[in-house]
Amino acid sequence: MQSGNRVVHEQLRLRVQGVNLKIAAVHRGGVDEPIVFLHGFGTSKEDYTDITQRHEFSDRAFLAYDAPGCGATECADLGVIDVPFLVDAARAVLDRAGIGRYHLVGHSLGGLTALLLAHREPGRVLSFINIKGTLAPEDCAPTKHVLSHQDSGDVFFRFIENLRRGEGYSSGLYMSNLPHKVRHGAVHSIFRSVVELADHGDLLNKFLALPFPRMYLYGEECASLSYLPLLDANGVELAEIPHSGHLPMYSNPVATWKRIAEFQARCRQRIPAASRW
Repeated sequence: MQSGNRVVHEQLRLRVQGVNLKIAAVHRGGVDEPIVFLHGFGTSKEDYTDITQRHEFSDRAFLAYDAPGCGATECADLGVIDVPFLVDAARAVLDRAGIGRYHLVGHSLGGLTALLLAHREPGRVLSFINIKGTLAPEDCAPTKHVLSHQDSGDVFFRFIENLRRGEGYSSGLYMSNLPHKVRHGAVHSIFRSVVELADHGDLLNKFLALPFPRMYLYGEECASLSYLPLLDANGVELAEIPHSGHLPMYSNPVATWKRIAEFQARCRQRIPAASRW
């Protein structure tokens, strides 16, 4: 996947757990190990393409892609998509791209996928920015709520309607994009998997045990999360983004990119320069 310093959009044909995928990806070569971005539920790789506009990252290699069931990626069997499948898909994308070690950034569902990916192979990850990824049951209360209904209504429809009635930062923009960025057939299995992992996956301890620099980035609306003091006490850098909530990339992208760049710069100082794209 060599591309020099050009931004390249391409489709990667992969087979994961016996399922054919056509992954829509964007990447660029550059110095140092690449930054790998994993987007959240209902968003896409385009959440991160503004990296090309940021002077702090002008020489940095990066990779972002649409997860199976999302964006422009095609999946032959939407019903198999759950979080473990997304982790396996991420590993397959990295291997196809020829990426050895990398810096990791994941938001929401992408943050959860990134956490499990890093837990599986911590030796490949140089740093991890977790943007409001699921770490505890309190993080997926809206998802658990829509799954708890016993009527025959559609889970995805209820999720969107709940967002429509919400008042959080960027909730309207996010809600309007959901039907266009998520395949309906993947929603239920993803939701079930997220709730199961939040309840029984020991996610917080997995995050605390990771052996490289970590940041937990979140909007000010999420400042009451019960586990933030524990993260702080265990060496996780906290980054609270003003005027935002679950979607700081949408509500306050300038402050979000600034904190990402500052963290990356500190990590970069610890690692000898080497281009391994």
